[in-house]
Amino acid sequence: MTATAATEWTGDAGVDAVFDAVADSASEIREALVERRAVLDRENPSGDTISAADEYADDLLAERLLDVDSVAAYASEERDAVLTDDGRYHLAVDPLDGSSNLRPNNCMGTIVGVYDAPLPASGRDLVAAAYVLFGPNTTMVVADGETVTEYLLADGQRRPLRADLTVPDETTVYGFGGRRPDWTGPVESVVSEFEAERLKLRYGGALIGDFTQVLTHGGIFAYPELDDSPEGKLRYLFECAPMGFVMESAGGRVSDGRGDLLAREPDDLHARTPLYVGTTDLVDRVEAELA
Repeated sequence: MTATAATEWTGDAGVDAVFDAVADSASEIREALVERRAVLDRENPSGDTISAADEYADDLLAERLLDVDSVAAYASEERDAVLTDDGRYHLAVDPLDGSSNLRPNNCMGTIVGVYDAPLPASGRDLVAAAYVLFGPNTTMVVADGETVTEYLLADGQRRPLRADLTVPDETTVYGFGGRRPDWTGPVESVVSEFEAERLKLRYGGALIGDFTQVLTHGGIFAYPELDDSPEGKLRYLFECAPMGFVMESAGGRVSDGRGDLLAREPDDLHARTPLYVGTTDLVDRVEAELA
């Protein structure tokens, strides 16, 4: 991942206020994880089991983000409906991406998409996106459609680490979700090509962690269509479109396997989509194989 010297991101003030609120909440979410490992006896609208940590992060972010003057709506993958207010921007949030990694103590984080249209909306209605990664350090990556900036979150501060991040042209890593026996024939074929080219497998079960491997080292991450699940697993509004927006801002590509993922028009708040995201060359090759 290449970068110039870090400078403060100077985007829209209303968007920046959203990301300030996310950054301010990150330390509280991280500190709360140790006491919220329990699984609750209910599922979110997508059918995933909810943990106490999911619920805590969702409640905290809903409260903090709806308190921002520029926010018109808050939606999350943990809620059936959109919460509304009087601002301009419509937020789609994955409060704790990779929460199944809590028990084995692997990485997780938060994803935020800032849309300039009521939800559900196309990825082309995104004006900015960001994600927080709880790794050895807590970092935040922010994209405005043209540039990507990485911050270190510590002591209540958002300190720029690297600006103008771009995904490397050299391809090093790959990771494909789902069970190999469930992949379609074309998906298995293209993965076999990547393996023959000795790309390194990186897959940890949290989109933000696997995505950051690609953003750092170059390559591709995918959660593809499966034989029994043609729409894959990941949610369009909360995960795929925001992370695809970050990758495009960093000079890469995002696809649903047939074309531009960000151009899709979801008809449901919790719609799913196949996801292929990474360096342009590899995403192009996937499309050629699946077409």
